[in-house]
Amino acid sequence: MQKILIIEDKKSLAEMLKNTLQSEGFLANTAATINDGLNMLLSGDIDAIVSDLKLPDGEGTEIIKPVKENYPFTPIIIMTAHGSIEAAVKAVKEGAYDFITKPFDIDHLVLLIKRAISESVHDKENIVGKKGASGLTALQNLIGVSSAWNNIMEKIRRVASLKTTVLILGESGTGKELVARTIHRLSPRDKNSFIAINCAAVPKDLIENEIFGHEKGAFTGAVEIKHGKFELADKGTIFLDEIGDMSLPLQSKLLRVLQESEFQRIGGTKNIMVDIRVIAASNKDLQKEVDIGNFREDLFYRINVFPIFIPPLRERPNDIIPLARQFLSYFSKNMNKEPISFSSQAENIFINNEWKGNVRELRNVVERAVILCDGSCILPEHINIKGEKSRDKIDWEAPLHDVVESTLKSVEISKIKNALTQSKGNKTKAAQMLQISYKTLLIKIKEYNIE
Repeated sequence: MQKILIIEDKKSLAEMLKNTLQSEGFLANTAATINDGLNMLLSGDIDAIVSDLKLPDGEGTEIIKPVKENYPFTPIIIMTAHGSIEAAVKAVKEGAYDFITKPFDIDHLVLLIKRAISESVHDKENIVGKKGASGLTALQNLIGVSSAWNNIMEKIRRVASLKTTVLILGESGTGKELVARTIHRLSPRDKNSFIAINCAAVPKDLIENEIFGHEKGAFTGAVEIKHGKFELADKGTIFLDEIGDMSLPLQSKLLRVLQESEFQRIGGTKNIMVDIRVIAASNKDLQKEVDIGNFREDLFYRINVFPIFIPPLRERPNDIIPLARQFLSYFSKNMNKEPISFSSQAENIFINNEWKGNVRELRNVVERAVILCDGSCILPEHINIKGEKSRDKIDWEAPLHDVVESTLKSVEISKIKNALTQSKGNKTKAAQMLQISYKTLLIKIKEYNIE
């Protein structure tokens, strides 16, 4: 019999929860404080914890750290009042399984507990073995050497094995879907579907049908049942790209699915239960969208549990050349060409470009260069960048001395970055390539604030 620990200081509510859970076949125990709850954990195996947020001896979230350190597979569900939703979201970020807002439907809590325990059992059986070859392969698709990118990789490793909702933010073309797919591949759900839907690409009058599906006869032309994306993603992951473009009425329906794990097809009356992990993405500032009334605040709290921000490519220049070389290798093989490399002049062009289209633009430029190149080396004439926009433009009205100084600085920075990239960050080798002393290189790196 599965054991549930209820930490609630209001005796009437604690007894009601205990009786209800026992009627559902659980063995339930109650504690009125965090300290009592931790002591009960020591007395025997607990399969799940339901804790109030506000307790006499502190915040209910204080139990998360000791539980995760000593009982990593024991899920924690936080009960909270409406005014404490932000604190509950913070609890989920810290490791709680989910939160439920008072007053709540007791059946919803029971369902949440059952799902949490089921996933915990699954994680116990699979998590140790899952981080082997398949996980390594998934991470190898994410190319980058900058500290910003390494931080993203660490976040992916931390959240992948959980069911936690992830919100990926960043400009178009930064690789949000690739990050989402990697999280799915590293998760216990990787054997099931990864379903992606671009909320901005589907017409607003069709997107509800696309997401939820419809019943036969729901409207003219509905000659058979259509299964929506949520049904197709059951037991897997659904990726809601550009969620910031979703209409407010549809946001309301999506919120219900996230809270209740059920929905109805268009024209239907039957509730359809789904077990899905939601990953959302947006190129908009969703907090601003909330402030101006374009995005529901409660939905924002629901999806902003574990945010991952992907900086634009221009803010992580150290990633440009590794990415370009990866694309070069791919397209060379794809087009059945002999191995091709970049000239140093070509790499300088890549480093100095603004890349407003981010990684997507870089990929397209490299593909065109491979098509145009008939030899073994990509030269500047093979690179077609629209507008030839560089981060360091020449000001033709400025004095000659200033123009020369600015241009030399730009070239010097590019040369140092290129040498560091080719040496894979080895400063001694980079200094040798540049034919300068190690000390001079360190001074230049500090002077130009090179990452």
